Amino acid sequence: MAKFDLHLHSNNSDGSDTPQELLQKVLDANIEIFALTDHDTVAGISIMRSLIPTDVKFIPGIELTSKTRGVKCHILGYNIDENNSALIDLIEKGKQLRKIKLETRIKFLEDKWNIELRKDELDWLYSRNSVVKTHIANIIVNRGLASNNIEAMNKYLDGCKTGNTRFDGAEAINTIKAAGGIPVWAHPLGGEGEEHLEKEEFLSRLETMIDCGIQGLECYYSRYTDSEIEF
Repeated sequence: MAKFDLHLHSNNSDGSDTPQELLQKVLDANIEIFALTDHDTVAGISIMRSLIPTDVKFIPGIELTSKTRGVKCHILGYNIDENNSALIDLIEKGKQLRKIKLETRIKFLEDKWNIELRKDELDWLYSRNSVVKTHIANIIVNRGLASNNIEAMNKYLDGCKTGNTRFDGAEAINTIKAAGGIPVWAHPLGGEGEEHLEKEEFLSRLETMIDCGIQGLECYYSRYTDSEIEF
């Protein structure tokens, strides 16, 4: 049976490895099929394409940070054309939304916690293709103010009100389809650090996502129990 991993991030979003380092880990784990699904960016895809050996199947992907009808959701797009104009336009829109969110969080750290980011820290954040809460949490951990990212986010960032800076879920799904991809709902019971949904709430949200055009669910997720995966 082939080994596969369809949800990987490089340091173009919130992963710790470059595309080259990530590919080496894929090869070391004898994974034969994998997807690069960086948050809201396709910057690593062309690099990864140039490195793939012939005996490994690479699926170009993306993970779009979205919200639809009150449901916060991450939409994975598989086998996308990263040069599709509609997708490129959406990614650029996302950059502007995340810039607003980043600046709101920076100000929150200053006003609430008296934590002022240094120039080198700000330069690092603004230089990235996709900035998420984890990146700010990394800085907090590096300063010794928290022992890990989850603690840093829970204590210093979760109280920050950034407003809705997510893509509309239906727009994200339709854009993935326009780019020739398959839209899949990532970690649908809840993601990193989130309380997992009970059955009835999940089924209600699933109806909304199906109505928006979702075509699949991510069932295998490192934070899910065997019973959650089976469900």
